[in-house]
Amino acid sequence: MNTPVSTNAPPEVGAALQRLRLARGLTLEDLSRIAGVSKSMLSQIEREKANPTIAITWRLANALGVAIGELLSSVEKSTETIRVLDAHETPTLPGNHAGYVLRILGPMELAGKYEWYELTLAPGGELASQPHDPGATEHLTVLHGTVELEVGSQKKKVKLGGTARYPADQQHAIRNAGKTEAKALLVVIHR
Repeated sequence: MNTPVSTNAPPEVGAALQRLRLARGLTLEDLSRIAGVSKSMLSQIEREKANPTIAITWRLANALGVAIGELLSSVEKSTETIRVLDAHETPTLPGNHAGYVLRILGPMELAGKYEWYELTLAPGGELASQPHDPGATEHLTVLHGTVELEVGSQKKKVKLGGTARYPADQQHAIRNAGKTEAKALLVVIHR
């Protein structure tokens, strides 16, 4: 005999969250970093020990590249042949304090292998990075303005349309020393 499902029960966000996270090959730590939600909170949500607020659910949906309704649904969505993300669905890592915005263009399931971003730097803005894993490289193509790149003790200017390729397993920084906004595509390849 089938037991009727109560329509008053809250959605099981934890199961959907875990399914989507694992489908993208993300650890709790990866998702925590991308979404800005603590690892312990994510663990509690996945085990159905905590219910996320709407704000946290929205951040998780953005980090996973899905509509918020997909996290609130217990039904597994079929895979689309062509999946288009609208601009507001693209996860963003704001570094407003440092004068940059980093839009995550690559799919979450490739995070830690291949990552690509749209980097926008305000005048005087800087994206400074600690060394990535050994063998990691970055490829930076300037789409607007000019940026200064510093890798270790070397500095180079990269002009509009130019591409810089460099080791990312040492300290590095991308700066906008100009008076107008600069924009670039940034690809990170992990070995």
